[in-house]
Amino acid sequence: MSYQIAVCYGKPVDLNAFDEHYRTTHIPLANQIPGLTGYTFAKCQSLDGSEPAYYAVAQLQFDSEADVQKALASAEMRAAGKDVRNFASGGVTMYIQDVESVRA
Repeated sequence: MSYQIAVCYGKPVDLNAFDEHYRTTHIPLANQIPGLTGYTFAKCQSLDGSEPAYYAVAQLQFDSEADVQKALASAEMRAAGKDVRNFASGGVTMYIQDVESVRA
């Protein structure tokens, strides 16, 4: 088992500004979070062509729940968290997930 933090971003007011800031500023900040073992970012599209609930979802992976808790208490996570207000004009929702692989 592993743990991750899922960060779900609502549709921003300015898509280009979001994308530019995320890639040039936010990713480097988030990559400094201690205990981080993986980090993915994906833009969302609905299967039926309707407006998706989220513009993008990032997943920050960790080996254990303890590692997630240490990361959440870190100065690096606080810095990344403060940066969110600089680009996430569509809002953000975050979850901690206990990940279980179910593929045989």
